[in-house]
Amino acid sequence: MSERSPKRGFAARPADPESWVKSAEPPSARTNDGAAFTARLTIDITPDLRGRIKIVAFQRGVTVADMLRGLLAREFPTTEGDPS
Repeated sequence: MSERSPKRGFAARPADPESWVKSAEPPSARTNDGAAFTARLTIDITPDLRGRIKIVAFQRGVTVADMLRGLLAREFPTTEGDPS
């Protein structure tokens, strides 16, 4: 019959598990205004508006979430005395 391929699987164990487990996690891709905590906001919009938002985000080369965060931050800037 056929023998197993000598290729390693995608879930192969690391050569040195101790250093793998103790290694620092890579920095998060999102580094925005020191916001370690985020809250999810859900809104209802029409499919047409959703499509337009996605197209504009794609054209700008950003994610929808990042684009909307920027829009909301511009519309609702922090004022003196605000906690954040």
